[in-house]
Formats: sequence, C-alpha cells, structure tokens
Amino acid sequence: MIDALESDIFNLAPIAMWIEDFSGVQALFDDWRSKGVTDIKAFLREDRSRIHACSTRIRVTAVNAKTLDLFEADSLEHLVANITSVFRDDMLDTHINELSALFDGAMSFSSTTVNYTISGRRLDIQLRGTVLPGHEETLGRVLLTTEDITDREDARRAEAEQRRQAEGIFQHSPVSLWIEDFSRIRTLIEDIRDRGITDFRTFMDVHPEFVRQCMSEIRVIDVNQSTLDLFGARDQNDLLHRLGEIFRDDMEKPFREQLMELWNGNLFHHREVVNYALDGSMRHILLHFSVFPGHEGDWSRVQVALADITARKKAEAYLEYLGKHDVLTKLYNRAFYADEMNRLERKSLRPVSAVIIDLNGLKEANDQLGHDAGDGLLRRFGEILNGAVAAPNHACRIGGDEFAVLLPGADAKSAATMMETILELLRINNQFYSTAPLSMSYGVATSEGDETIESVVKRADALMYENKKAHYASINSGGALTRAEARRR
Repeated sequence: MIDALESDIFNLAPIAMWIEDFSGVQALFDDWRSKGVTDIKAFLREDRSRIHACSTRIRVTAVNAKTLDLFEADSLEHLVANITSVFRDDMLDTHINELSALFDGAMSFSSTTVNYTISGRRLDIQLRGTVLPGHEETLGRVLLTTEDITDREDARRAEAEQRRQAEGIFQHSPVSLWIEDFSRIRTLIEDIRDRGITDFRTFMDVHPEFVRQCMSEIRVIDVNQSTLDLFGARDQNDLLHRLGEIFRDDMEKPFREQLMELWNGNLFHHREVVNYALDGSMRHILLHFSVFPGHEGDWSRVQVALADITARKKAEAYLEYLGKHDVLTKLYNRAFYADEMNRLERKSLRPVSAVIIDLNGLKEANDQLGHDAGDGLLRRFGEILNGAVAAPNHACRIGGDEFAVLLPGADAKSAATMMETILELLRINNQFYSTAPLSMSYGVATSEGDETIESVVKRADALMYENKKAHYASINSGGALTRAEARRR
C-alpha cells in the first residue's frame, strides 16, 4: 500500500504515474520458460495474440491525478473500464520491448510509444517503468510514468516532413541545383582586403592565379538529379571527379565577375555562362548564385541554380542569323549589306574593293524549268561564294540574281585574285552540273583616294552592266540591250 506521504507525492506529481501489477505476466513468463522459450521477442512477434495475452494480465492498482487528467478519465474505475481504448494499435509493437526487458530480468525499461485518451485523441508517450523494491520475483508492483511528448514529437515530425519536402524539391527540381561551400573563397577575399587592396578588379588582372585559386577552393556539397541529367553524368561521383571537363575554357572570365560581385557584398546575383556536358557538347547556362540565410558571415552554404538556356541561345542565334542572312543561298542579305556599307564608310580603312555580280539566264531558267530549278542555281552560286569569301570579306545576295562582295583593305590586285578564285570555283561547279551551267556577269572596282564606298559600288555595278551587255551581245546578234533588259536576263 501507499502511505500518506507517498500518496501525497504520488497524487501531486506533475507527471502521469501508474502502479501496476505484472504478477500475471510473470506467471505467463514462467509457463513459457518451462516450455523452452528463450527468445521472447521472436516468440511474441510470431503470434501477436501472445502480446494481447500479456496485456490482459496487467492489473492497474493506482493512478495519480495527472494520469486521470491526461487520459480524460473521471476516476480509476473509468480509466480501467476504457483501458482497451487507451492501449491499442501502435502500443502493441512497443509493448514487445517492455515485455522482453522484464522477461530477461531487467528491473526497469523505457520506450517511446503511442497511447490514446478515452475520447480517442492520440498521445505520443515517453514510457518509463521500474519494478519496485521487494517485488523483483513476482513483479507485483511496477511503477510506470507516462510523459506526454506529443508537442515535441509533432515538432519533430513537422521538421522531418519539412526536411523531406525540401529534399524532394531539391532532388526533383527541373533546374540543376548545387549546394557549395565558398568559405575558403571568403577567407581569400578578406585576406586581400586586409592587405589594403581597394581596386579588386585590377588586382585580379595583375594576379590571374588568384582567380584560379578561388575556383579550386569551391567545395561541392551536393547536387540534384537535374544536374546529373544536364551534364550527362552517371552519378554524383562521376560528376565530381570530372568537374574540370564541365568548367573550362572561358569559365574563368564570368567567375571573375562573380568574385567581383562577392567583393562588393552582393550575395545574390546571376549571369550567363558557358559550361560543357561530359560528352563535350556546349551548354549555355543562366547561373543564379545565392548565399543561404544564416551563412552570410562565412559563405559556407551557397546555392547555385543552373538553368539550361541552350535552346533559347540557339533560337536567338538563328533569329540573328535570319536577320543577316539569305536563307536560300546562306549568304549575307541586303540588310547586312547596307549596314556593312555604312560601317565601311565610317571607317578610315582604305582601299576598299567591291565586286558586283549578276547571274546570267536566271529568268529563262525560271520561265522554262520552273522556280525550283532557278532556286537550285541560286543555291549553287551561294555555295561558290561561301567557299571563296571569308572574313573580313563578305559576300551578300542583294537582289533576286544580284550579288555583292565587299573587300575591306583589298587593293586592285587582291580584288583580282578574289575574282580568279570565284571563277575557278564556278568552273569546277559547272563540271558537276554540265547540263545546267552557271554563268555570271561581274564588275570589280577599288576605291581611289577618299572616294566613297557608294561610289566604288556604283563603278563596279557599271562595269558589271557592261560585262553583261557584252555577254548577251556575243550570243544575241539582235542588237544592244537596254540596262533593264540586261537586268531581267
């Protein structure tokens, strides 16, 4: 029995306390031992009804006020009458550990388990039990405490769920994500600042090895699946061991700008960079850099997000190409030609030579064989000019069958050499297309003194016109052609 002082302490305790009689369980243990049971855990898991058999032999002899309050009971009798509602479901699994401790002779045990109030509210419980002195043989009096740790466990579960959610967002993000440690880079930058350096950009210009050292000090902590997919890595180890293949060539230049941002205290910035997949293909990347909250002082946790903009850059490059090129011949178009004329006019570079070319017989080919045949002739001539002309020179299609070649810095001799190359490629091309030979009329002019580019082109155009008249005069005895007639042919 509990004396008066013990009763006061028991009832006023701020934690739920139980006095229980496990002698019926001990008797059951003795019976099982006599039948050769030694591994009680395996024995109970083999048949869960044995756990229930133990539970029904436990007799509650006393509880304190905190217990009644915790389990929403009016009295001990009310609690005992609803005991199967209190101890159920998840309780049976953890009950094995308590029974096992007692079966093996332990005089105390503890576990985290689940109980329920009489109204059905779930409770996370820290259970502790001790066999009271004098009852070690019979287990007739066992003191148990049930501490309500629901709030703590709810917080733990919420934290675990948030962690799983964050990990899920990280791992399954459609954007390449890197978690990196920039703490060594911060130390290096602060060392430079402590040395009194104020012009950091000039310092990096003078000491490019500092930039390379900073690049080598980046420590990759984690990457997600999209990163492996983006760079074609088998797994994280494959990626981390081949970073030199990803960050190479021009990567140092944007990294210098990133260091400049960090020097200026900008811990959140973005820029376009070029990386390479492990198969060697180029990746245009939009890089977003951000220091994690709470790590502003040491940069030990940094997130780098890489968005693959390769498709966008290719589309932009193609649109830019279309703005400057003729789709059929792959030569520069009239808009580029006009811009290049203006650029050459503004430049002091002289001499400048120009070649104006007009295909002969294109109208007849369109009329007699159809426009597909005419387009084929234009494509062939585009291949010839593309093969003959390279930067800084430019070949342009400026009309239906009109072409121009601008030769900055070329004198008359260089222009003549260019025409010889074009004529030779034309001759070779016609050998492959003997049934549909290409013919052209052309004029070549070179600037004289301060002559304008427009004037040079006009002289070349006039020479082309004379060349075209001579061509048709040789095949047509009907008389001289007008300029309009010559253009149509």
